[in-house]
Order: sequence, then C-alpha cells, then structure tokens
Amino acid sequence: MPKIAVIGATTWGATLAVTLAQKGHYVRLVARTPEEARQMRTNELYRLPLPENKFPPHVTFTTSPEKAMRDARAVILVVPAQSMRQNMRQIASYVTENMLIVSASKGLELRTCKRMTEVIGEELPELYRKNICVISGPNLAREILGGHPAATVFAATDMKVARAGQRLFNTDQLCVYTNTDVTGVELGGALKNIVALAAGVADGLGFGDNAKAALMTRGLAEIQALGAALGANPLTFSGLAGLGDVMATCSSPLSRNHYVGIELAKGRKLEDITDSMDNVAEGVPTTEAAWMLAKKLDIGMPITEKLYRLLYRGLSPERAANELLNEETLHELEGRKWRLLRVVRKKSDSVAKLP
Repeated sequence: MPKIAVIGATTWGATLAVTLAQKGHYVRLVARTPEEARQMRTNELYRLPLPENKFPPHVTFTTSPEKAMRDARAVILVVPAQSMRQNMRQIASYVTENMLIVSASKGLELRTCKRMTEVIGEELPELYRKNICVISGPNLAREILGGHPAATVFAATDMKVARAGQRLFNTDQLCVYTNTDVTGVELGGALKNIVALAAGVADGLGFGDNAKAALMTRGLAEIQALGAALGANPLTFSGLAGLGDVMATCSSPLSRNHYVGIELAKGRKLEDITDSMDNVAEGVPTTEAAWMLAKKLDIGMPITEKLYRLLYRGLSPERAANELLNEETLHELEGRKWRLLRVVRKKSDSVAKLP
C-alpha cells in the first residue's frame, strides 16, 4: 500500500492519518518536537476518540520531514495557514515529480491574501505544480474519528490528479467527490470560517434560528461574490466545500470558529479566547485577509466587514448586529461589484434560447 506523509500534528491531521491508515496506507505523521510526537503517540495531546485510545499500527510519528516523505505517494499539509509557507520551504527539497501535494488547511495567508495552493505553488518548481490539490468539505474531525459517515471534495486543476486523490482518500465512511475548480473549493473552505464566526456571535446573542439561517445564507452569498471575482465557479459554493461546510461549521458545537463567535458575544477578549484553545481558529486571520481582498476589489461584503471591525476595531457584537440589520437591501444576488446576478441572467438567457 502507498506511503503517505502528513505534515502537521493537528486534530485534522491526526484524523486524516487515522482514516488513511484504517484503509491500509502507511502514514507517517510529522510533529514539531519529540515531545509533541510523544503526546500524539500516546493520545495525550488532543484525547481523540480512538479505538482502545490508540492510533492504528500503520500510523508512525516522526519529527523528520525527510524521513516521512521518503518514497511517499502523497504529502498532506495540515498546518495553520499562516505557517504554510514556512512549512513548504522546509519540505520543498523532498517533494518528487509524482508525489501528490495536498492542502488540507482552510485559510488565507494574511500577508498576501493568497490561497494555500497558491502559497504551495510559489515554493515549488513549476514541474511539480500540476500535482498540487486540495481536500475540503463539511468534515468535523471528531465525528469522522467517531466512525460517522462524511463526504468531502478533492480538487485539482487536472482531473487525473483529482481522481488519483479520490482513490487515495475514499473509504466506506468518507465519500470523496472530485472537482477541477481549485479556487472555488479552496475559497469555500476558507471563507466559511468567517460565516461560522458570525453565526457563533448570533447564537451567543440569542438571536434564534431564523436570524442564523439568514446570516448563513447571506454569508454564503458573500463567499460566492468574492469567489466569482477571483475566478471561481459560483456553482461550486452550492456544493460540499461551500454550502455543506457552512452548514456544518455554523451549527456544530465541534466548530472552533463557531465557539470563538459565541465567546466573543459573551464579552471575552479575542486574545483570551484563542490563547485558551488547542487548535487555531482559522476564521480570525481569514476575516482580515478577506476584508483586505474585498477592499482591493471594491466588493461589498457587509458581514465580513462587520466581523472584521468586531475582531480588530473594537466594534461590539450588539452594534455589529444592529448595523447589519440596518444595511440597505437590494436584490438578494446583487451587491457592490457583485457578478452573481449577471451570471444567473446569462445562464437563464442561455436556457431560454434552447430549442
């Protein structure tokens, strides 16, 4: 069976390692330090719901990326978005021509506002870029580790690469779909964290399901608008990596970003909340990156803008909610510099012309 390297001792990294090992793959999980590797091996770090509290025998732990990637069929990067570039620089010399390079991180690089596959591509020779791909979807790690069924999307610009990833990851409990819209799949995974933060705030303020449903829907429209401006297919956001991920992370108590939103609504300081967490809430830096992109492209994203001000400019949750409720309302597929209404009209006109 293929050997697979997982870079990143995160909950999601461990989940993918376990899932692949249960399929029979030999997985080497790279930790940052010997102590972190020991804590992962003994399941002390995250206390994951593992059978008999043990990792499968096919999962081994190391601190050496070179050792982990030797003869590997794929390398999966499951690191915080803000450290992706640094990690890629450390492993770039071990990447080989036929190795799948999989991003499983859901965020945007704050300094450049770039997607993770873009960051990865900039740190690799052009020869290897065709094998860069992304996995994303409504995938709450502890549910998957608990044996619950789930579905996800494996995207690559080359369908042959996407299908290779699908074969590698597909199991009886994890149903893997393919897509060639890497931009859309990746943006869906990153930007839904912003909506999850906002949904957490709404829940923390006790707004109820009607308000949260409206927030999720309008948040998805903002994702579609920014995605379309960046070259994604708007229909991608109606799939697992968009709508599916929004639903899961806005509704589940297992969502880190939703938790941060709830705690913000209680009046806790952002720094205190994030310092108390085991894993990174990617929605926090992604909100700033998306806000910067929206400003650059002159796209109206009111939910993102209010959340940015809440996180970084001292806006209170109550004031943010009040401002959103008093926003000017237009056609629900229309906003400043949005293309969504035009896309829908073009498709409608095309259908009308059919014989």
